[in-house]
Amino acid sequence: MTSVCFYFQVHQPFRLRKDYDFFKIGSEHHYEDDYANATIMEKVANKCYRPMNQLLLEEIHRWKGEFRVSFSISGVCLEQMERWAPDVIESFQRLVDTGCVEILSETYYHSLASLFSPEEFVAQIRLHRQKVRDLFDYEPVVFRNTELIFQNRIGEIIEELGYRGVIAEGADRILDWRSPNFLYQPAPCRKLALLLKNYRLSDDIAFRFSNRGWEAWPLHAETFARWVHQTAGNGEVINLFMDYETFGEHQWADTGIFEFMRALPGEVLMHPDFSFATPREVIDRYQPIGKLSFPEPVSWADVDRDLTAWLGNSIQDSSIERIFRLEGVVKSLGDPDLLHAWRKLQTSDHFYYMCIKWFADGDVHKYFSPYESPYDAHVIYNNVLSDFEEILLHRWRMRNEAPVPNGGPRRSPLLDMAFVD
Repeated sequence: MTSVCFYFQVHQPFRLRKDYDFFKIGSEHHYEDDYANATIMEKVANKCYRPMNQLLLEEIHRWKGEFRVSFSISGVCLEQMERWAPDVIESFQRLVDTGCVEILSETYYHSLASLFSPEEFVAQIRLHRQKVRDLFDYEPVVFRNTELIFQNRIGEIIEELGYRGVIAEGADRILDWRSPNFLYQPAPCRKLALLLKNYRLSDDIAFRFSNRGWEAWPLHAETFARWVHQTAGNGEVINLFMDYETFGEHQWADTGIFEFMRALPGEVLMHPDFSFATPREVIDRYQPIGKLSFPEPVSWADVDRDLTAWLGNSIQDSSIERIFRLEGVVKSLGDPDLLHAWRKLQTSDHFYYMCIKWFADGDVHKYFSPYESPYDAHVIYNNVLSDFEEILLHRWRMRNEAPVPNGGPRRSPLLDMAFVD
C-alpha cells in the first residue's frame, strides 16, 4: 500500500508600512500596514481559504474519511485571521473536527530563529503549539520548520522536544541516488521520523499547473493520478507539500485548479493499492528505511533549495544580524508588547523581499514582494528597526540607569553589544 500525503503551508506575514521613511524614526511607532494586511487577508480568504476549505470538507465527506490532508498555519497568519477573517478560523476548525486533518507544529512567527538562536527557536515552537491547542484543541506531533529549513542540529532539537516526525525538502544533493518516496530518519536522531517532499510532483501542481508552455499542460487529475500510480512498487509514501495559497491565489480559479483538486481524490483512490494519509499516519504506518545527514541547511525555496532566498547578500545579512542582536535586550525588559513586535520583525518574508537574485527565481521573489525593489524592502525594514532600537534604548535606560560614584550613567555590557554599529 502506498500513501499520498498532502501538506499545505498557510502563511501571511504582517507587512510593514511602505511609507515608513527616515523622518518617521523617533516619532511614529506603528510599523505595520493595517490596510494592506486586512485587504490581502480578505482577498486571499476569498480566493483560496474559503473555497478551498469548503472543497476539502466536501471531499472528506464524499470519500467517507479516505481523503486526508494536513496543514501548518503560522501564528502570525492565525492572528490576522482572528482579526480580519474569523470565519476562516471556523472553517479550519470544521476540517480538524472531521478527524481527517492533521495540524503540524512550526515557529509561531515563521522565523529563521532555528539558524540564529536555539532558545528563541524553542520559545516560538512552544508559542505555536499553545496557539494550536487553543484554537483547534489539537496536539501536534509532527514539526515543519519555516520554509522547510532543515539540518542535523535542528533535527536534534525537534527530537528533544518530543516530536515524532519532521518534514523537509527532498533535495537531490541529500538523497543522492535515494528516492523521496520512503520514510527516513535524520542522521543524529534515534526516534524522529523524516518525511521528504517529492518536489517534482509537488511543483507540478504548485508551479507548473498553469504554465501553457509546459508539455503536460493542461494537467488533468487523471494524468496526475497516473504519475502517482507509476510509483507503485518504488515507494511507500508520496509527499505532496505546497503553499495552500497555490489554490486560487497563485493558480487562479480560471486555470481549473479547483476542479483538478475536486477530481483528484477519486482518481488516486481508483487504484486499490493507494490511499491518503497524514504525516502522523505515515509515521504509524511505515518504518524508516535509513538515515540521511543534512550537514548544511536545506530549504524548499528556489532551484538551489538552500538559504539564499533569505540570506547571503549584504542587505539580508546585515538586517537579520541586526534584529537577532537585540534578543538579550528585548527579553531583559520583560515587556510582552516589545517582545511580540521584535518577533514579528523576524518573519522570514522581510528578508525574502531583500533577495537580489534574478532570472527565474528572481521573478518568483518579485511576485511575492510588495516593494518595488529589494533595496526598498531593506530601507523600510531598517528604518523600522532604527525606531524600534530607539524605543528599546529608552526603555532600558529608564529601567537601568542610576547614579554611580563618579556621577556617570550605569551601562549594561549587553546594551553596548546590542547597539554597537
